[in-house]
Formats: sequence, structure tokens, C-alpha cells
Amino acid sequence: MVKLQLKICGIFAVAFLSCLCAAGTTQSQTGGEREFGPVVRAYLGYLRNEQEVVDDRVSRREISAAYYRRNSNRIRALRQMAMQIARQSRNDYLPEFEAVTRDEMGMLFEQAPRVETLRINEVLKNTFRFLGSVRSGEVFYIFARLDPYEQMELAGAGGSNPSGGGSVASPSSNPANTLTRARRASP
Repeated sequence: MVKLQLKICGIFAVAFLSCLCAAGTTQSQTGGEREFGPVVRAYLGYLRNEQEVVDDRVSRREISAAYYRRNSNRIRALRQMAMQIARQSRNDYLPEFEAVTRDEMGMLFEQAPRVETLRINEVLKNTFRFLGSVRSGEVFYIFARLDPYEQMELAGAGGSNPSGGGSVASPSSNPANTLTRARRASP
């Protein structure tokens, strides 16, 4: 009788620990997001949804394994950069991000810049600000698309460089320092 009770307790303990592990995984994905405001949390939720779409498509064999890997890595790189910027700026604002590999630079630029010469906060074509690179399976170069007001400000200041290179908008090496918007109100 005692052995049966111990066996049942052991089964319940294993089941309970399994539930805790599953809850911990979900908690680790969303629990760390509580430090962010609603805009940043919404963006991180969007990235989770994008990952679910990619996961679904690969499970249906609609995409290749290589396509799946690259897009999953891209989503991780975007998530990492978004969280880094939100933490550094302590601001509930994120720019529109573009994450490309070296061979995808032509998707953003007619004449792709040499990645070796990119500097953090460098503005290219009055359209993109280079935020940095993130290694997530492969190296992704992360850019923030400038909003129309930033583009007008740069054009008025003569910050344009038609060759595809750019001017450095700020001497700071902290991308969050250049991303300014109204701060969210503290609860």
C-alpha cells in the first residue's frame, strides 16, 4: 500500500514538474517583457506571431528548411535589437526595423554599402539608420527606417549623401540615444 502511494506521489510529482517546466518556458518568453511599455510589448508579440506563422508553414512543408532557419534567425535578431533599444532608451517607442544579411543588402539599397564600413548610427540615403549587427545563426544588419520628419530634418541639414554611404547622425555609439519619442507615462 505504501509503495503504491509513493508511486502515485511520484507520478504526480513528475506531472507537476512537467507543468512547471512548460509554464517556465512560456514565462521566459513573455515574463521578461513586463518591463516594457505597451508599444514594445506589442512589437514583441508581433514577432512571436511571425514565428508561429513560419513554424506553421514549415510544418506544412510550404517552405524549405533553409528559408525557415533564415527567417527564424531574423526574428530572433529583431527581437534582440528591439529589447536592447527599449532597455537602453527606457522609452516605449521602436522605429520600423529592417534586418538583412550581407547578401540581402540589395533589397534596401540600389548600391549596397560595404558592411565592413558601416558605423553605428550612420544614416544611409536619408532613409535608414544603421543600428548594429546581430549574430543569430548568421549575421543580420539591423537598420531603422527614418520617419518622414527625420528625413526632412536631415535633408534640411544637408545630411544627405547620394552615393549610398551616409553621414553620421550622432557621435554616440548607442543606437537608443538617437531614437527619441515621447516617453510613456510611468504607472
